[in-house]
Amino acid sequence: MITLTPKAVEKVKEIMSQQQPAPEGLRIAVMGGGCSGFSYSMAFDNANTGTDKTYEYDGLKVFVDPMSLMYLEGAEVDFVEALEGSGFKFNNPNVKHTCGCGSSFEA
Repeated sequence: MITLTPKAVEKVKEIMSQQQPAPEGLRIAVMGGGCSGFSYSMAFDNANTGTDKTYEYDGLKVFVDPMSLMYLEGAEVDFVEALEGSGFKFNNPNVKHTCGCGSSFEA
């Protein structure tokens, strides 16, 4: 299971409310690439593909494809605000190594 913190849900819903037309939900995926082999992807989507696992957090639908779910099992997505900037942060217990820039990982 992948979880989103209340702060992450609030921020995603805020951004979604500004989209026209409003998307159905958020797709979280793991993509090949980056200096460590994999990177995270978050994008708005309008439907479950039929094989996706769908989670719901306070009315927010989150779609995850089966391949990505293997790498995201047990992960938590948070939204952090700091002096250096703000953004979504993945806390993923499956990660063995991250790159120096922090945008890609090895599982």
